[in-house]
Amino acid sequence: MRLSKPFLSLVTATLAAIFASRAAAEEFLPDLPVIGAPTPGGMSLQRPVTALHHEVVFLDNLLNWIIFPITLFVTALLIWVIVFHNRKTNPEPARFTHNTPLEVAWTVIPAFILLFIALFTFPALRHQQIMPEADVTIKVTGLQWYWDYEYVDHNIQFSQFMLERDELADFGYTDDLYLLATDTSMVVPVGRNIVLQVTAGDVIHSWTIPAFGVKQDGIPGRLAELWFNAEEKGIYFGQCSELCGINHAYMPITVKVVSEEDYIAWLERQGAEFANLPAWMEEKRLEMASAE
Repeated sequence: MRLSKPFLSLVTATLAAIFASRAAAEEFLPDLPVIGAPTPGGMSLQRPVTALHHEVVFLDNLLNWIIFPITLFVTALLIWVIVFHNRKTNPEPARFTHNTPLEVAWTVIPAFILLFIALFTFPALRHQQIMPEADVTIKVTGLQWYWDYEYVDHNIQFSQFMLERDELADFGYTDDLYLLATDTSMVVPVGRNIVLQVTAGDVIHSWTIPAFGVKQDGIPGRLAELWFNAEEKGIYFGQCSELCGINHAYMPITVKVVSEEDYIAWLERQGAEFANLPAWMEEKRLEMASAE
């Protein structure tokens, strides 16, 4: 079946309008620095901008201080055995099979090490898993191979797709952000508790922003939660972290953290509903109205 030229022109115009509207939705946001992005040759965790990620970095450093001495000790033991207990230097090996003090030591000492680690791990895990009172609630749905976002208190919903290389400049991104930047952004206010309800519509996906120290699998038919409170305004990138099909590598995430005033202005441009507002947003809107 051949499509008429007028029909093709209409389709082309419609797609162009959609593209332009996505770009326009972001252009009124202030210029923001890119903070949460991978760096070439990077070997450490991204700089933390949430309390949750500060705890993750602390635990990572703590475990390294424990692991490195243990690794050196075990390596030294192996070298000692190889050098002093080989067939040439020790032709008559000892025949004993037990050493009670040694066996007690290698049981008790690791147990205390694990207990010490648990003293720091369990509070951090509880901090992540206990949801605070939400200042902003967003439902995130992973789909092959894009994200859907719904601001449940404001009746706003949009999708997020990866930008092609030739689209980056139109959305204000540089070429080095290819495979990270998306056509829309999840916009949140700085210094507020953001609760995400994460699910999926087809296969298992995983929403994660490394700089926030959060990661949550989205499972079809289930609704999981995560939360964060970003300390710095900026642009943060993540990617789907659960193998979800052929285009898994092309499912990035973009989050823009802005001031409370810019966040409310962004909601208004999206045509948000403002019924049953949380106290902080009601106060901020009144403050913004009085300043005009």
